[in-house]
Amino acid sequence: MQTTVNTPIPFDGVGLHSGHAARMVIRPAGADHGIVFRRVDCASGTGDIPALWDRVLQSPLCTRLENDKGVQVSTVEHVMAALMGCGVHNALITVDGPEAPILDGSSVEFVRGILACGLRQLYRPVRALRVLKPIEVRRGDAVARLTPQDALTIEFDIDFADAAIGVQKKTLNMANGSFVRELASSRTFCRKADVDEMRANGLALGGSLENAVVVDGADVLSPGGLRHTDEAVRHKMLDALGDLALAGAPILGLYRGSRAGHALTNELLRTLFATPDSYEWVTCDASVAATLPGAGVHWGELPRVA
Repeated sequence: MQTTVNTPIPFDGVGLHSGHAARMVIRPAGADHGIVFRRVDCASGTGDIPALWDRVLQSPLCTRLENDKGVQVSTVEHVMAALMGCGVHNALITVDGPEAPILDGSSVEFVRGILACGLRQLYRPVRALRVLKPIEVRRGDAVARLTPQDALTIEFDIDFADAAIGVQKKTLNMANGSFVRELASSRTFCRKADVDEMRANGLALGGSLENAVVVDGADVLSPGGLRHTDEAVRHKMLDALGDLALAGAPILGLYRGSRAGHALTNELLRTLFATPDSYEWVTCDASVAATLPGAGVHWGELPRVA
């Protein structure tokens, strides 16, 4: 069955790139509503932005959505991952500025809020997007690929010169609560040199050692160090789930990302939808619904983090 949240769930923080204070509220919505962002600081009737692949303005640093009136909201990938990973199909997300709050740089606070609030069934079946044949996009040495599989699996590998990150690879079947258990607490990461360059260019103004893992060669500068030895690749998988959620429904297929980022994953979705024989829409029966991300997830699966 489709779900929504039981009650409004507020989050207060700053935008990672703008540094501006932001309040975001995940609100209940009806069946077949999907996920929609609403900029409440904009003129009435202009601020709704569907969380869909064709509303993305491609950016290497975050996922930014724009509606047909030019209204934008950015850094939506972490809350989108939390919604997909907790099995939320319908929500209205109000935000009073151009960027979602970064919180601790992961999805864990969004997940905590959703699990504490609980979900409401809407007694309408869930639709999913089944991948029927391989689809691949490349940019240089970065690759993103979707291939047929009965349930969503994410496989990712990264390779960074910094010894604190290095080469990492992970594969995870996203069924049930695996996102909450394995990925939700993994924070965004960056190199100190990149942070210095971004700030010089007016970016990452809300970034700090408290909401990102910052590395410098072999050193992890963020207090407390890493939450996982492979936290970097886990966060890339978190980002991938959030970006894949912009398909508008759960995906049944295997996603492989190699050095891929937000823009490449969005290009993959665009290529998928531009190739009609590569996918089909299916109505999930109980056995398929039970394999979707977030199906049956509960509070006990949430890892303890600092």
